[in-house]
Amino acid sequence: MSIQVENITKKYGQQLALNNVSFKVNTGEIVGFLGPNGAGKSTLMKILTGYILPNSGIARIEGLKVEGDKIDFRSRIGYLPENNPLYPEMYIKEYLHMVAGFYHLKNKKDKVGQMIEMTGLSPESKKKIGALSKGYRQRVGLAQALIHNPEVLILDEPTSGLDPNQLDEIRKLIISISKDKTVMLSTHIMQEVEAICNRILIINKGNLLADGTPKEINKMSKGVGQQVYFSTKEVIEHEFLTSLTFVAKAKSVAKNEYLITAATEEDIRPLLFNTAISNKWTLLSLHEKQRSVENIFRELTQ
Repeated sequence: MSIQVENITKKYGQQLALNNVSFKVNTGEIVGFLGPNGAGKSTLMKILTGYILPNSGIARIEGLKVEGDKIDFRSRIGYLPENNPLYPEMYIKEYLHMVAGFYHLKNKKDKVGQMIEMTGLSPESKKKIGALSKGYRQRVGLAQALIHNPEVLILDEPTSGLDPNQLDEIRKLIISISKDKTVMLSTHIMQEVEAICNRILIINKGNLLADGTPKEINKMSKGVGQQVYFSTKEVIEHEFLTSLTFVAKAKSVAKNEYLITAATEEDIRPLLFNTAISNKWTLLSLHEKQRSVENIFRELTQ
């Protein structure tokens, strides 16, 4: 396991930020840590990186216990904080050379060059950090997090404040980086998770509400059942559709096109197909309505 979190609880005075949170992250996963503002995302990120300690519970990185006064586990982590603290008066190469020195890396000049190329900073490499756009400053932040080649990459709101083009560039960069690393990123942007994550954790008010792949999260949600669109050459009476035992709701969404909500947990598409055959309908289309991560997130957190 790359990341292990066991019964982590954190309080700020009387405010409960994390409530007995537990999960594990496997090597090579890209995990999206979702939650509303103030849900506890940044608190957990800071605990995983050793910046703050929990009131109770244990966190481990690559099997090493996370403790504020220990340095061994930190060499395994690359961390991009939410506010990406940089030195605007420093040149990019100068800054990365300094960071490489923190890790006592050999061939620092080569490492800096590799990071500049990997993160796409070459066109701006001779500039001071203060002269860079937000997108390029995020690239500098990723470069400093990666320069010591960590096994685990922890990113706190890595795309916050970026325009659509910058968003796309940073997403592609994170995906390319993740090929040989474990990536955990916190965000409240649903599209971010759908675009790059293969696993989702949802937290609200310090409680972990869901943990799984997008498909598994869909099954965990407490909203409506499966929804299926179908269209026919014939007109189907609403009363007939609602009389079917596997149908909870039915409505016409266009001419001869219908949306069915299941009254059962099983996949109703075969049942609907067989109904069409037995009633000699000319079935023109039949497909499941896909539910977005955003809809599921709202169901779980509201």
